[in-house]
Amino acid sequence: MVTLKQLAKELNVSISTVSKALNNSEEIGEETVKRVKELAELYNYKPNKVALSLKNNKTKTIGVIIPNILNRFLAKVLFGIEREANKHGYNIITCISNESLVKEKESLQLLANGSVDGFILSVAEETQIKNEIEHFKKTINGGLPIVMFDRVAHDVMCDKVIVDDFDATYNATKNLVKEKRKHVAFISNINDLSVGKLRERGYNKAILECGTISPLVLKIKKKDDHQKKIKAFFKKNSGIDGVIAADSSSGIIALNTAINFGLKVPKDISVIGFASKSDSFHSLPKLTTIRQHAKEIGENAAQLLILRMQNTGKPDDVKTKIVKTSLVKNGSTLK
Repeated sequence: MVTLKQLAKELNVSISTVSKALNNSEEIGEETVKRVKELAELYNYKPNKVALSLKNNKTKTIGVIIPNILNRFLAKVLFGIEREANKHGYNIITCISNESLVKEKESLQLLANGSVDGFILSVAEETQIKNEIEHFKKTINGGLPIVMFDRVAHDVMCDKVIVDDFDATYNATKNLVKEKRKHVAFISNINDLSVGKLRERGYNKAILECGTISPLVLKIKKKDDHQKKIKAFFKKNSGIDGVIAADSSSGIIALNTAINFGLKVPKDISVIGFASKSDSFHSLPKLTTIRQHAKEIGENAAQLLILRMQNTGKPDDVKTKIVKTSLVKNGSTLK
């Protein structure tokens, strides 16, 4: 592979001139820049990224840790991160924690050893259940900034990107109350996650304010048969005429269960779930969804981290960016 030294020798200029020309320095004339770039292209010259990182003490790489690559929402956030990072000349290395505290710690340790300049992550379920945050603090104290998204550790001083989970569920519940629904239920299979708890609180507040409706809550565990649980819930509470689902699968299963029980949607029952546009296609009628704008979350997370890595702002001047959700009405609610 050709080196800067070889390019400089053939062009009869200094190594510094070649380097500056390739980086479009204003110190170098246009003709020289053109000659350097033409020769570099001819020889397919590629800069040695390892050498550059050693010289600049920067890798231009972001570490991303997500709990589950099969989760459509997290995959779309990852897409947004990669797209925004690429705009600013950064690469990403992605690790999957698989909801494990140990794997999350291992991923941080692996990449913190000179591989990345900072991290973007969503906290693993086990980490949230055990409420362990020291590995995050240790990473930040070691000089590597962290931006958390969606599932965050509120006691960690770092930039965060979240959606308005509480307000989104509160407003969705109010929407069903306006439809004159008298028995609105809340169904969730993400009870141990911070976002799941916020969504349940939003539902409870709306029900409490109504005054004439009693809360109906179904919390589904990972080991449970989700379809059986929801079917039994409907049997036990035959008067359900509205459902707020904290996750996409619960929303779709609830909608299909209602139809199987002979209920007409949305005449007899309305269903709203946190889901993407593509998720809504898995039900008939299409599920009314609370859209989280995952790509925008990823873009915002990347922007905050890049600003932090460029040392803009004080270390204790952390920001929380709230991305507003959208209620997208489809066939599972009244228009």
